[in-house]
Amino acid sequence: MSVKLSEGAIEALTKGSNVSNPILQLINIRKIDGGSGPVRFRLMMSDGLHTMSSFMLSTQLNYLAEQNEVAPNCVCVVKRSVTNVLKDGRPVVIILDMEVVKPADQVGGKIGDPTPYVEGQSKAPQPAAPAPSARPLQPQNGGDGPMNRGPSRDFGKKPMSAPNTPSGTSKVVPIASLNPYQSKWTVRARVTNKSAIRTWSNSRGDGKLFSMEIVDESGEIRVTGFNQEVDKFYSLIEQGKVYYISKGSLKIANKQYTSLKNDYEMTLNGESSIIPCDDSQDVPMVQCDFVFIADLEARDKDAIVDVIGVCKSVEDVTRITTKNSREVSKRNIQLMDMSGKTIQVTMWGKEAETFDGTGQPILAIKGARLSDFGGRSLSTLYSSTLMINPDMPEAYKLRGWYDKEGHALDGQSMTEMRGGGGGGPTNWKTLADVKNEHLGHGDKADYFTCVGTIVYMRKENCLYQACSSKDCNKKVVDQQNGMYRCEKCDKEFPDFKYRLMLSANIADFSDNQWVTCFQDSAETLLGQKADYIGQLKDSNEAAFDEIFQHANFNTFVFRNRVKLETYNDESRIKVTVVEAKPVDHKEYSKRLIMNIRKTAAQ
Repeated sequence: MSVKLSEGAIEALTKGSNVSNPILQLINIRKIDGGSGPVRFRLMMSDGLHTMSSFMLSTQLNYLAEQNEVAPNCVCVVKRSVTNVLKDGRPVVIILDMEVVKPADQVGGKIGDPTPYVEGQSKAPQPAAPAPSARPLQPQNGGDGPMNRGPSRDFGKKPMSAPNTPSGTSKVVPIASLNPYQSKWTVRARVTNKSAIRTWSNSRGDGKLFSMEIVDESGEIRVTGFNQEVDKFYSLIEQGKVYYISKGSLKIANKQYTSLKNDYEMTLNGESSIIPCDDSQDVPMVQCDFVFIADLEARDKDAIVDVIGVCKSVEDVTRITTKNSREVSKRNIQLMDMSGKTIQVTMWGKEAETFDGTGQPILAIKGARLSDFGGRSLSTLYSSTLMINPDMPEAYKLRGWYDKEGHALDGQSMTEMRGGGGGGPTNWKTLADVKNEHLGHGDKADYFTCVGTIVYMRKENCLYQACSSKDCNKKVVDQQNGMYRCEKCDKEFPDFKYRLMLSANIADFSDNQWVTCFQDSAETLLGQKADYIGQLKDSNEAAFDEIFQHANFNTFVFRNRVKLETYNDESRIKVTVVEAKPVDHKEYSKRLIMNIRKTAAQ
């Protein structure tokens, strides 16, 4: 099938005229090293009449070159582009969206006899040779595909009626086309997130800053203002409103602080301008790149991600003191999505205090940080955007799934859970599952929850004398003079405290397992405090033995950490009880009933 290029398109593009979906041939492509910035790709394109090498792929389209989807001689339709003029007056066409309509291996070589385009020296389009079977050119909305389109009738016309900037000194350009080499530009974008004002103080002085995220139909970018710009712009900007923004400085984005799909970020300066825009209907509200909770396992620690899920459970707000002695509010929630996995999300500050999880709402979070604390968990940042029951297709799809079938699932937790009860969204396993699935054999420890019955507990070496200071549990050495020495604290004390380190064998219907229990969990299993047990061991051995006898054959919900450990060249699985609680039979029965229903439905 022959391909008709859009003759005259290159001249029109360089002049900034509107060109509707021109068909161009790629003549050459060259990789440009961006130094500390992103790699760029420079293209030489042909419209059959002229060639021009001032085409650049937007960084969002780099994958086309990196995956060899575009190659010399292939034919492409340019769906969206923007023409920028560099400081030296040279035009550069930034390609924002492009599709290959005929691969290079299906094209016989260069089409036509194009010459390099020089402004003011264009040659007229050559008339096509008449052919009896030729069909007349179809309008662009006709039945022919893009490979049969003729030259666009819009070439040479004025650009489409883009919104005018209030000053009229620069034209509105898409966010995706912004780069540090442009001089005059204005973007029209919606503020999707606005941070609080943050202050700092160091040896170089004091300061303050705020940041915001803005979006238009082409992409999004992070904007930061410092000191005078905080005073000038902060009160003007409202989240959700649309503004004309111009004359900011662009630099390489610090991906540690943003998840936005843009290689650059903007800094406001003394020349920057922000003006409200009333015509905002066509500007999108927010852009999210949601990741399934199940896929977070493969992401790097500290990655910034967007997630959406059902708020399965909510903990109460707590207050903690940070390292710099500042009190902050904290709230943990459990988020579940259609992958059937749940993850703990920690909210901070005002959002933690005001969040209402009543009715298990859909929660979308843009820009959460991924942690490997306790398996996998998420934490909101000051730059994160939280949306409850957002008006977006993903939220409606998730709500329909959860109401129909998701509510009956426990969900497999990717986070070590610390809550109580038998019905929380935890990683439930039988003891046989732990062995069959080789839990603990990976680089990191695994966590699981089971219902187990105590079969036997070793009394020998279950107690030791520990340092009496508040934050130290190290074993002390009896000095045989009424004093006890702690090597860690490098002090001697007149007394000590008893600590439990208990080895127990627990069993369920499928298997049994030796586990190690430390102070809190051991006291739960024995039903007595360590100090009292230590006194009985020294004074009443029969009563001491009776405590262990009474503890046998009691059943608990165990939350456990499992890891393969090597000692003296011998590897073995070590299971440590993180928490033990009595079985809540009502919640446990509910979970069993849900499992029966799920099995019956399969």
